[in-house]
Amino acid sequence: MRVPGPKTYDRRADDTEITSEVSRFVHRERVGMPNSDELCFLSATELVRRITSKDVSASEVMQAHLARIERLNPQLNAIVTLHADEAMASARRADEAQAHGEELGVLHGLPVAHKDSFLTRGMRTTFGSPIFKDFVPDESSLVVEHQQRAGAISIGKTNMPEFAAGSQTFNEVFGATRNPYDPSKTCGGSSGGAAVALACGMVALADGSDLGGSLRNPANFCNVVGLRPSVGRVPDAQNGWNTLAVAGPMARTVEDVALFLSVLAGADARDPISLPEDGARFRAPLEREFAGTRVAWSADLGGLPVDPAVTAVLESQRGVFADIGCEVEEATPDLRGADAVFQTERGVLFVNAFGDLLDRHPTSFKDTIVWNVQVGRSLTGTQVAEAENLRAQIFLKMHAFMQKYEFLIAPVNQVPPFPVEQPYVTEINGVKMDNYLDWMRSCSTITVTGHPAISVPCGFTPDGLPVGIQIIGRYRDDFGLLQFAHAFEQRTRAGERRPPTAT
Repeated sequence: MRVPGPKTYDRRADDTEITSEVSRFVHRERVGMPNSDELCFLSATELVRRITSKDVSASEVMQAHLARIERLNPQLNAIVTLHADEAMASARRADEAQAHGEELGVLHGLPVAHKDSFLTRGMRTTFGSPIFKDFVPDESSLVVEHQQRAGAISIGKTNMPEFAAGSQTFNEVFGATRNPYDPSKTCGGSSGGAAVALACGMVALADGSDLGGSLRNPANFCNVVGLRPSVGRVPDAQNGWNTLAVAGPMARTVEDVALFLSVLAGADARDPISLPEDGARFRAPLEREFAGTRVAWSADLGGLPVDPAVTAVLESQRGVFADIGCEVEEATPDLRGADAVFQTERGVLFVNAFGDLLDRHPTSFKDTIVWNVQVGRSLTGTQVAEAENLRAQIFLKMHAFMQKYEFLIAPVNQVPPFPVEQPYVTEINGVKMDNYLDWMRSCSTITVTGHPAISVPCGFTPDGLPVGIQIIGRYRDDFGLLQFAHAFEQRTRAGERRPPTAT
């Protein structure tokens, strides 16, 4: 959550003209090669296989993705800074390295985009804020560094709300990002541009971050997969000792999320809470038998208001878990107090991240961030201590619950995608929300527990809007969670339904 100081650099002149920048890279497909649309919707795992086996070059893959960005991005606004020249040059260097027999990375040649909150050396990084609209860092976040080291090629930055605050992607710098399944609706957030770019085949993989649901929410709204990994699983020096916010992977399939996590995960001395486990373990096969596995089904996580359209989609797929051999029981962990913990600890984070900046630029923040900082500043030491103690109790109760059940099933969001002009949900089923965060409680309460959680495509409302399902795993059992999510995904195939705007 920490942001850099006010130092800025000159902005690249071509950053504001994305369409004209990519137009010269549109190409005619090679005979026998998948057309560009087919190429862009291959899984990242399959793309790497084809590139490394020389069925297709990294340059051809990059050209295809840039062509899709040119065609689709003007309508959806997912990619907000694009470096097409650099991406093509990197793709050519990747092909040359392969031709010379050099060792290839796990993500060799894959086009990726970075959330606009991750520092990317030499590439404008705005945090969705007018204060940083011209900021170009001279270093990269660990998340970016790990991807590039593995051979991925950075094409640009994805849109997000101002300072990643809120699960609706809009800001004063770039405007709103639209849902590809219905451009009149929001894509969610805060990793909204990432989810849209993936859903439309603009990139093979996209990173994101999650405090109160920012990887799970947009994945849910855009029919892709978003994993909130265990705290410390993905090292991120920007977070320091923060145990609420995490960085993590998004992709179109669970297998691709696992591949991506294998690169992002692993110990790094620059992150004091990074886990020591080698990320390579996430490249192991995901197939597993689940006969006899006990699963808890919670339709509302203990009484949260949930839109009937969301409930209907989740219920329609409930039988899938029985089909794969699970014993499914209705049960909910005791999460009482999680809302208070989340609000308190989020307030502390916002004071730490934005307090000084707000004092220097009092008119340059949206009102919800100002409110969050004010909440943090109003807290007493006793209140913060009580929240920490309560969080410890919630964790222990959740841990005990998850010894009985290996997985917990719940809604990702309590509502389907809402109008893009609406900043946030104010009412669900006649229940008024107290603030801009309350409608995300189905995600934020899980954040407080510290357990890994994933959003996987589940189905669609009668209006054709995506609905995901949230699966929560045991403490630090990210691999088991991926295995279970993969089994569900293989049965439903809901993630294979492409957006109308992308076909």
